[in-house]
Amino acid sequence: MDLINYININKKSRVPMYQQIVDSIINNISNGNIRLNTKLPSINMISEDFYLSRDTVEKAYNILKERNIIESIPRRGYYVANIEPKHKLNILFLVNKMSNYKMRIYNSFLNKVGLNSKIDLVIYHCDEFLFLNTLNNSKLVYDYYVIMPHFKTDKLQHASFTNAVLDAINKIPANKLLLLDNKMPPLNDDISAVYQEFDNDIYEALIEGSKKISKYKKLMLVYPEKSVYPYPRRILYGFRKFCTEFQIDFEILNEVCDDMVFKKGDLFITIEESDLVNLIDQTREKELILGEDIGVISYNDTPLKKLLGIAVMSTDFKIMGETAAQMILNSDRGRVKVPFNFIDRKSI
Repeated sequence: MDLINYININKKSRVPMYQQIVDSIINNISNGNIRLNTKLPSINMISEDFYLSRDTVEKAYNILKERNIIESIPRRGYYVANIEPKHKLNILFLVNKMSNYKMRIYNSFLNKVGLNSKIDLVIYHCDEFLFLNTLNNSKLVYDYYVIMPHFKTDKLQHASFTNAVLDAINKIPANKLLLLDNKMPPLNDDISAVYQEFDNDIYEALIEGSKKISKYKKLMLVYPEKSVYPYPRRILYGFRKFCTEFQIDFEILNEVCDDMVFKKGDLFITIEESDLVNLIDQTREKELILGEDIGVISYNDTPLKKLLGIAVMSTDFKIMGETAAQMILNSDRGRVKVPFNFIDRKSI
């Protein structure tokens, strides 16, 4: 059967044409219709048969190349890559909580690793017992352990580790371990990590946005002191350092409560989504204008915040996941700090 017939394009669909090409090829590789080392239809052939631009088809093929699903051989064309190696990577991916940005890290990791792996995703809810139980049951049978180390104390405060967690992680061979999002200082220097640096990150991001921030009279950081999914206290340290060094009046709040007292010239930095929503609702009720009367900066970017024009301080979660995947694919070792930036939008 001509391979062009395995590509399904529905021009009435809302799915982009390039994505339909990607999905068609991946699905047909998965079900065995398109086999290893098979030559795929050329860009020109797909473009002409489906009346698509070359750019659309080329974009689809580039995505497949980035995922290591196909390869380009000069003067010969595109071929299905070796997606079934003799040793398929077996990865345990431990995430502390389910959230928009944690899943963005995981999805970018998954897309980069491609079909060359089997990933067991476990959400351990910042719970030491669940985490230790998962590692104990794994019996060190995985090729790689990707761990986001965030835990909660009995007082519902954040901890990067406990003694029991440290002992368990130290039993994992260093060449099989990759820490993600949060590094643990007591670990040996040979442990690889792709991480944020919470205190320095917020400090430097506030400096980056200081031109806009300087027009406000007082800064409020809304940091939940106790939470089911607590946040690193290093965020507090970086915030205090910035305000102290630049002699800015500040206050740390536990939450955005109902009937909050607002004064023109206040700038709020929120971490939890619920506080951001409550803050925006109350400013609208009081007919205050975001970016003029009241400023808002949110911690961790999401597509919705971008759509609403909410200024943020955020790491690049896509880069974090992709970098971790690339290190595993290349058997690289080391520590990589992911960029963290202030993103200026109309809310400030």
